[in-house]
Order: sequence, then structure tokens, then C-alpha cells
Amino acid sequence: MLELYQFELSQFSEKIRLILDYKGLEYKKIEVTPGIGQLDLYKMSGQRQVPVLKDGDTVISDSTEIAFYLDRKFPAKPIVPVDSIQRAQCLIMEEWADESIGLKGRTAFVGALNQNPNFRTSILPKEVPGFFKNLLGAVPGDVLDFFGSGVGLGGDAVKYAQRGLKQDLEALTAIVQNQPYLLGEQPTLADFSVAALSILLKFPGGDYLDIPEYLKGKGIPGLGDNAEYAPFFEWRDRLYLDFRQQSGGSSQTKSDNDSPMTIEID
Repeated sequence: MLELYQFELSQFSEKIRLILDYKGLEYKKIEVTPGIGQLDLYKMSGQRQVPVLKDGDTVISDSTEIAFYLDRKFPAKPIVPVDSIQRAQCLIMEEWADESIGLKGRTAFVGALNQNPNFRTSILPKEVPGFFKNLLGAVPGDVLDFFGSGVGLGGDAVKYAQRGLKQDLEALTAIVQNQPYLLGEQPTLADFSVAALSILLKFPGGDYLDIPEYLKGKGIPGLGDNAEYAPFFEWRDRLYLDFRQQSGGSSQTKSDNDSPMTIEID
């Protein structure tokens, strides 16, 4: 069985989960423990970032490379068009989504965490002790913003990201209101990339992600709840309904005990 090393809330891991479900492939999710687990991931794949796909003795890192691998090995229901123009458009849009929605989405998400203590603590893994959650929730947002500025996640970066995302969502909304998929009549890698990378802007409803029930369907204020972008999120949710397996589906198997996997280091 295919093994997907992932973080549950990684947009790029979600991209691969969407593609695997669309192609009807069985796979096992292995939740990598931040820190120590990433060291062992590095030993296996040569890098610490998720997602990483393991197919027997073959190990592939980077969501785009994994997508290409899956399309080559499992050509049924292709996600990269054969037509040269559509292929070029698909790859350009996929790269744009990674760099724009993916990176700006994470920055805007951090900004929402800084300003909302309840939201901040609710997304922590179940294994995190209660006292640590309470401690993190009590930290004032302006303090987190101060430290975030040192790593490019301060208030100015958040405002810049939100402005860019509003422009992106406006453009995507216009496209999906006039055709079923981003490049026309068939879903492609571009659709799955954009849909997956938008999960931090607004979580999909339904049992697609392992998050608290009350967070499902909720989004970043000003983005996920903006009526102007509602057609885009409706399009995204229809794509999920058509192609994404909900928890308990035959194509998704979590690691033992449904908890993050602790990887021992030699």
C-alpha cells in the first residue's frame, strides 16, 4: 500500500490526498511527529518537509513531484492534460497556486491564530497537554505578532498576504462561475492544487480533515466568510463532494490508534 507521510493540516499534503482519492488509490496516512519525526523523514527522503510518498522502495518528496509520479504510474483518470497548451496552463496554474495561495494562505492563517486564542489552541494535536494549551492561549496576540515579525509572519506580512489572497479569490471566483473546472470540462492538477491549498482560508465541511467539529466550514475572517468569494468556496466544496473520501472511506487509513506516529531515531 502507498504510504503518505504528512501533517494533517498541511495544504500540500492535502493536495496529494485529493489526488489519491480522485484516482481511487488506497493509501495509509502516517502523521509525522514535528521535530523528531522530521529527522527520520530526512533520513528516508533527504528532506524534512511533508508530504513524502513511499511506494515500496520508491520514495518521492515534494507535492508536485508526487503528483507527476502518481499520474505516470496510475494513468487512469489523468490529472495533467495531454494537449500541449492545456498542459502548460495546468502547470503554470499549479505552480502559481503553490507560491501564492499556499504561502500567503499560511501567513494569513498565522495572523488569524495570533488574534484568536480559542482558534489558536483548538488546532493543536490532541496529545498536547492541557496546561500547554492554556499557556499558549493566554499569550496576547500582539506578543505573537512581535515574534512573528522576526520570521516574516508579523502584522505587515499578514496584511500583504490578505490583500494578495483577496485578488486571487476574486480571479478564481470569476473563472469557476463560467466553467466547471479551472481549465474547462475536466478536473486537472490545477483544480486539486487550488482546492487543497485553500483549506486554511476556509476548512471544508464534512469529515475530510481531522479537526474539531466546530471548525468545519469555518474560515479566516474577511476571506472565508466574504460573500464575494462564496462561489469559489462552493465550487471547492463540490469538488470535495465529488472526489474526496471522507474519514472512514476505503481509500484512507490512518496510522495505528489514529494518533501521530512517533518515529524513533537511531
